[in-house]
Amino acid sequence: MSRLIIEASTPLCLLQDAGRFGVRHLGVTQGGALDWVSMAWANWLLDNALDAPVVEITLGGLTVQAEDYCLLALAGADLGAYVDERAISPGRSFILQKGQRLRFTQPFNGARAYLAAPGGFDAQAVLGSCATVVREALGGVDGFGKALAEGGRLAYSGTGGAMKVLAKPELQSGASLDVIIGAQIGQFSGQSLFDAFNTEWALDSRADRMGMRLLGTPLQYQGPSLISEGIPLGAIQVPPDGQPIVLLNDRQTIGGYPRLGALTPLSLARLAQCLPGEKVRLAPVVQEAAHRQHIKFLQRFADC
Repeated sequence: MSRLIIEASTPLCLLQDAGRFGVRHLGVTQGGALDWVSMAWANWLLDNALDAPVVEITLGGLTVQAEDYCLLALAGADLGAYVDERAISPGRSFILQKGQRLRFTQPFNGARAYLAAPGGFDAQAVLGSCATVVREALGGVDGFGKALAEGGRLAYSGTGGAMKVLAKPELQSGASLDVIIGAQIGQFSGQSLFDAFNTEWALDSRADRMGMRLLGTPLQYQGPSLISEGIPLGAIQVPPDGQPIVLLNDRQTIGGYPRLGALTPLSLARLAQCLPGEKVRLAPVVQEAAHRQHIKFLQRFADC
């Protein structure tokens, strides 16, 4: 077993995997890595299962020291990572010798980095997953939904892995996010539908793992009041103020606001790398086209 000592952390450094499924009827949300694409690439770099447990590091602030020789991999955002005083760019596997430190300083490109270890970091599964959901006190290293904390340890038991390098991710500003049209789309005004898909939206600072608010021309819903119903990942709810909210992995399980639609999984991963103030655009897409795009992307892992 190899271990990392956590010397500094923040409430935004969490152990994550693909999340919990089949439990929403219990009122338990999904959780899991917000940028599932970067999580998968971090695991691919070490020949892990693509959903093996990783550390999701948001905006930096994490420092770990190797107790033993460690093989690790990093993907996703450039958060100014260093091994001792040597800069490490995302999209590669690398070695930490005993006593060396890995630290993440601040975001330079993107918002979230993913740190992987051979076989995935060790954690006890709770309801089928080790994904950390702080609100529900589920998952994480100890099983009680706590963020990584100073003085804690990250362990892994895998011994395999490979030294690989990825191309830099394209995380430039102005992302276009595909939206699968929702059931209430016809009950928004025509002008609102034009504005939704033909103007830019700015990401509000009011954002967390539950949802991200979009700021722009308010959308006008003209339909009747709705009964609360199940909320899918990526749903774009429009509350009375007309400012859409994209619901993410730690969302509530039901809701009663009208929905413009839902972001595709690939667009959700891209949104997870956007910082407050960044501009995005919404693009309508039919479900069949989104499904084909998703399958084509997943094929990349098999072809590499």
